[in-house]
Amino acid sequence: QVQLVESGGGLVQAGGSLRLSCAASGRIFSSTAMGWFRQPPGNEREFVAAISWSGGSTDYADSVKGRFTISRDNAKNTVYLQMNSLKSEDTAVYYCADFPGPYYIGSDSQPHSWGQGTQVTVSS
Repeated sequence: QVQLVESGGGLVQAGGSLRLSCAASGRIFSSTAMGWFRQPPGNEREFVAAISWSGGSTDYADSVKGRFTISRDNAKNTVYLQMNSLKSEDTAVYYCADFPGPYYIGSDSQPHSWGQGTQVTVSS
């Protein structure tokens, strides 16, 4: 069983930046793909970004391309989401997730475990 703990959420003005972190334990972190999802108020959870086991491959939702960057530090068992040029529509609870395999392969990749989430609020 893996444990995922997110941190770094908060309140920020539109145009600002935040960096989310997700610390993982209980599983071989370096062999699995990781991802970030978010759930805006009143909406379903949606994919944001994913990164392969080595960090060599990344994927992003169209809505965040060019503004968000996912990265990982396998020595620290941590995955990050750097969010720049934030917009009010980025307001959501952000969740970290791990995948069963080493690569994210789109909608066929179903998360194995979820973190508890961290709130990001962007004021306009």
